[in-house]
Amino acid sequence: MRELLGVLGFVALVQGVLGLLHEVVHWRVGLVRRLGLLDGYEIYASVVLIVLAFALFAAAESRGSG
Repeated sequence: MRELLGVLGFVALVQGVLGLLHEVVHWRVGLVRRLGLLDGYEIYASVVLIVLAFALFAAAESRGSG
């Protein structure tokens, strides 16, 4: 379970950073820009993904080695 939370946190962190890069540098990367539901809210969604990633990392650390 710890590894799964770590992987999900890593994916969320990468997608959040890629979403912010898309907004700042206009690179065509990340999944946030592809979701039509989030039009106009891409920066907020990217920040939420980054915060979610840190929460998942914290949950993975609290699970211990079992």
